[in-house]
Amino acid sequence: MPSDRGAAGRRTSPVRSYGVIMTTVTQLVAFCGVVSLGAMSPGPDFAVVVRRSALRGRTEGMAAAAGIATGVFLWAVAAAAGVAALVATVPVVLTTIRYAGAAYLAYLGIRALLAAFRPAPDGLAVAPGTTGGAFRDGLLCNALNPKAAVFFLALLPQFLPAHPTAVDTLTLSLLAVAVTLVWFFTVANLVAAFRRLFARSRVRRTIDGLSGAALLGLGARLALAR
Repeated sequence: MPSDRGAAGRRTSPVRSYGVIMTTVTQLVAFCGVVSLGAMSPGPDFAVVVRRSALRGRTEGMAAAAGIATGVFLWAVAAAAGVAALVATVPVVLTTIRYAGAAYLAYLGIRALLAAFRPAPDGLAVAPGTTGGAFRDGLLCNALNPKAAVFFLALLPQFLPAHPTAVDTLTLSLLAVAVTLVWFFTVANLVAAFRRLFARSRVRRTIDGLSGAALLGLGARLALAR
């Protein structure tokens, strides 16, 4: 009889394992959904990718997207390691990052506004840019945004186990990176598809003016945020 009960216990274990797997998959899908909503929300990341893609093409737009995804990875790992909690709870650290991020957005906005007032001929040729510069803009826009720290600090504990391993943390971090890359790569390719329209001098200067004003506004909002 004991052996029968043991056999029955062994027979039911696959069912319990299947239930755990399904729960984990459901949680991962939910995590990806929340990260998607965060990535799709309008903000400096979106403005940087759109401007780079419209004015300098798909390659620079995707480089900016890769920079943003790198920032997402860094914040996700920092949140899991407890660094983001320090950033969110120590006023001096949070304020320093906030003002640095606001200053960088203001720098990007002023640069775009100056380009808007600079005469340029029609055509696809624009002021030279680099994929490294695009990557840097995306990375710094995200890494210097303390809202990203708060976002992952609030999000990750809901999807990590009580005692997470390095694999758990890496899995969620890479998922966040993948979701971010898919969204911003899509944006970069869609915008770049209409680049001939954006290459017209008037349209190009309008994009520079609008993106510059948006980045300045986002910088001011970040500086005044509490």
